[in-house]
Parts: sequence; C-alpha cells; structure tokens
Amino acid sequence: MPGKLFLVSRIAVAALAFLGLGCGGAGETAAGRTKAVPRQGRWGIYKLNLATQDVSLIYSSSNTISSSSLRSNSSDTTLLFAEKLGGAGDNDFEICTVGTDGRNFKRLTSNGFMDVYPAWSPDDRQIAFLSLRQPHLHIYVMNADGSNEGLLYASDSHDADIDWVGNSIVFTYRSQIWRMRSDGTSPARLTNPPGAGQQGNANLPFGDYDPRLSPDGSKVVFERLEGDGSVHGNYNLHRVNADGSGEVALTSTAYTQGFPSWSHSGDEIVYLVSAIGDQGKYDLYLMNADGTGNRSVTPDYFPPEFLCHVAIFAKGDSDLYFVGEWYQ
Repeated sequence: MPGKLFLVSRIAVAALAFLGLGCGGAGETAAGRTKAVPRQGRWGIYKLNLATQDVSLIYSSSNTISSSSLRSNSSDTTLLFAEKLGGAGDNDFEICTVGTDGRNFKRLTSNGFMDVYPAWSPDDRQIAFLSLRQPHLHIYVMNADGSNEGLLYASDSHDADIDWVGNSIVFTYRSQIWRMRSDGTSPARLTNPPGAGQQGNANLPFGDYDPRLSPDGSKVVFERLEGDGSVHGNYNLHRVNADGSGEVALTSTAYTQGFPSWSHSGDEIVYLVSAIGDQGKYDLYLMNADGTGNRSVTPDYFPPEFLCHVAIFAKGDSDLYFVGEWYQ
C-alpha cells in the first residue's frame, strides 16, 4: 500500500557522520578504491550492481518519487513510477516513465487525482495503476502512452498494491490478498490472515499487503503485519500459491519490512527493511525464494542520510533498480 512504511529518523546516525564518525557519502572498499553515491536532487532512481556494489544515478528529482512502486518493462528499457508533480498536496502524484539510460522522461497522467502504484501489462502495451477518485482507491488501466484511461476494477473499499503477470492481477483488498483476471473479472481471495483489517497500534491494520506474482505466475510473495509493538508495524514476508494454497512464511524477524520483488529467474526476492524496532534502516535485503540465504545487500559505503526504498531486479538479475532518498 502506498506510503505504508513510514519514515524512521536517522538523524542521530547522520549526526555521527557529520562529526566524522560515519561514512559521510563515501567509503573505502577492500581494494582501497573510494566509492560514493551520486547525488543531485533529494529523490532519485538508482542502479546497484550486486557483485561490484557500484551504484549509478539514472534519474533525479527534487519532487517526491513514490517509495512503494518501481517497475521495468519486459525489454528493460523503460522504468515506470509515480512522482509528485504540480503541487504540495497528496493528490499530486502522477504516473511517469523514464528510460533505464536516464533519457526520455515522460509524464503519462495529469488528471487532478492521486495516481500511484503503476504496473506494466505483460506485453508492455498497457499500464494498470491506482487512482484516488470518488472516496476510494480503485484500479484503472491506460495505454502505455497515457491515452485511453478507464476503470478496470472497483470494490466497495480501497483496492491497492497491484501486480500484473500473464492473465492475472493480484491486489490488496480489506488487508487480504486477492487475484483476478486481467480484464477485471473473477476476483478471488487468496489469503485470510488473522485479524485482517483490525486496527492496532501500527499505522496500518493487521493483514497482508504488496503482493507480487512470480515470473511464471504460479506464486505470490507479500508481507503480513503480524505485530504492533512498533508504530511502524512488525511484518514478515510470506509466499502462497496463486490458487491460495501452500502458504508459507519466508521470514520470522518481524522487522518493518516489505515491498518484495522477484528476480527474473524466480530464484530470489529483494525487499526493503525500513526499521528494526525503532531503529531506522532503509536497507535492501535479498533472499532465496524459499526464504534461505537472507542478507542485506546495501553497500557499507552508503551514508546514513541516504535511504533506500523499493527495489526491483534489472534484466539478468545482476543489478537492482531502486528508489533512493537523501533525508538531509
């Protein structure tokens, strides 16, 4: 769900960097070569090589880039995201694209509504997205050039957190994971978490969020809010078959974590850990699709004031695209 993982302050850690006790934007590698994170505007879309840990800046903006959704098309030439344009209100997010080479930025929507969480169709000819029209978020679809917007699916409440693979779209409804056909028909519930929709001390109700279909469409990974010991929420990642069977937990840490995304091979999952307890992290983690091999892949030289947000695999699975934010 957009905006789910709320900001946890890193000010204390950043202060150490300012005093010379942190990396301050650059660091020495084992080979003695200095690395640094490129910086222009406060927000950016970055590319991280998992082997070398080199990072490059693809697109930068002083406007807020949505921290919850980033997608690349099937040919890995164009990135799809939402950016706050035209004003300071929450309803100013618009759907945008930019080339993976940083060229050809395009604004696709301009309708006065909050448009977020875009997802490509399998053939890259259409884009599904969430739009806040009337009292609720519902699922809309448009052509890849922004033309021919239309309502795809609307329930009696918020519909959120969409993903599109093959002839299936998965989404969140009433804090549960649902699946429907890509024409908006035959919605079916996949998960029924304990206490779904009940509001505790966390920012969101208990339940399941941010489903992602595996590349072959057979499985869905998502995060489940299982505890409210932290206002940011205690989540674990789960996986379920696309027919709702075979649900398994992939993590047991109960960190503030989520926004999982599959590798193109289907063998790995990248996700965000934004906090552990009340300590801000905003680190990228990687694990095998069965939950083994779980580890942080955020380079040590990333400065504490640089926050990582949602990440996806680039084609070939050797690089990650991610949204970055300079908190100071």
